[in-house]
Amino acid sequence: MSTRKMSAALSHGPDSPFALETVEIEEPRADEILVRIVATGLCHTDLFTKSALPKKLGPCVFGHEGAGIVEAVGSSITHIFEGDHVLLSYRSCGACRQCRSGHRAYCERSHRLNSSGARTDGSAPITQNGTPIRSAFFGQSSFAQYAITTADNTVVVDPAVDLTVVAPLGCGFQTGGGAVLNTLRPEPDSTFVVFGAGSVGFAALLAARAVGVSTLVAVDPVPERRKLAEEFGAVVVDPGSDDVVAAVRDATDGGSTHSLDTTGIGAVVNQGVTSLRGRGTLVVVGLGVHDLTVNMADIMLNGKTIRGCVEGDSDIATFIPQLVDLYTAGQFPIDRLVTPYAFADINRAVTDQAAGKVIKPVLFW
Repeated sequence: MSTRKMSAALSHGPDSPFALETVEIEEPRADEILVRIVATGLCHTDLFTKSALPKKLGPCVFGHEGAGIVEAVGSSITHIFEGDHVLLSYRSCGACRQCRSGHRAYCERSHRLNSSGARTDGSAPITQNGTPIRSAFFGQSSFAQYAITTADNTVVVDPAVDLTVVAPLGCGFQTGGGAVLNTLRPEPDSTFVVFGAGSVGFAALLAARAVGVSTLVAVDPVPERRKLAEEFGAVVVDPGSDDVVAAVRDATDGGSTHSLDTTGIGAVVNQGVTSLRGRGTLVVVGLGVHDLTVNMADIMLNGKTIRGCVEGDSDIATFIPQLVDLYTAGQFPIDRLVTPYAFADINRAVTDQAAGKVIKPVLFW
C-alpha cells in the first residue's frame, strides 16, 4: 500500500504535550476516503482520552472534529467525490439493532469503530518510519494534515461554509445542539437551563434559543462565559456565589422544564435534578463521576427524568446538515464560540481552553 508523508500532532503519553511530527498515511482502500484536513476542533474527549491512555501504548493521533476537502476516494464509494467539502464525525456500523432503529450514536460496535486505535481489521492507517501509530480515532484521527475516513462518518457540506467555524459540528456542537433538538425537544413556553457553559453548553443554549424557548439560564463559574450567555439572552447564575437551586427556581418560575448537565460533576448533576420542575427532564452528557447519589423520592414523587445522551442522539447524515442550515440562516451563531489556532499552537490552545480563556479552539493548517 502506497503512503504519503504529512504532519500530525502526536501524543506520546498522558503527561507530554502534543508534538508536530512527520508521519505517513496510507492511500484510501476501496471503502475509504482520503480527506485533506483544513480545520479540526479541539474537544474535551481528545484530552480525556489522551490522559487515560498509558504511555506504554505508544504514540497516538487524536482529533475527531475534522473538516476538509476530499483528496481521493476508494472504488466502492459512490456518493462522495474528490473536491467535496466535508465534515467528519463518529463512525457507526449501520447494521446492528441500534443503527437499524435509527440510533446510530449507540451503535453496538461503537468502541471497535471509534476507540480501538486501529481499523476494524487491526491495521493502522498512519505509520511513522514503518511503525504503526494508534490512529483511526473516531474513524478519522484529524489532528493531522490528512485523514482516512469512511462513508458512514463523512458528511458533504456546501463549499461556501467556513470549515473552521463548522468543524466542531462533528462532535461538540452536535452534542449540545442535539441534546436539545433531538432529546429534550423543548417547546417555546419551556424553560431551559444549562449547567456548564463550555462549547457543548453554549451549542445547547443556542439551539434552545433557535427554537424559541422563552426562558434560558446558564450556570457557569467563568465571568466571561456568563457575560456571553447574557448576550445570547440567558439569565446567568454564578455557582461560586449564588444558591444555584434557588437562583434557577427563581429564574424559571419554580423550576426548569428542561435542563442539561455538561460537567459530569456529581454535585452539579444533583443541582440539576433538584431544580427541575415536576415532570422535568435533565439530560447528562458529561463524563466524570462514576457513582451518583440522588434523592429517589424527589425523582419518583415529582415524575422527574434523568437520561444520558451520546453525540446529541443524532444521525449525522441528516442532523449535521440541519445544524449547518441553522448556522447559515443566522439562527445558530456558533462563529461567536470559535477561536482559531494554527496547528503549531495546539498546546497553547489546550492551555487556553483549560484556563477558560476560549470556548472552542479550532486548529487550522
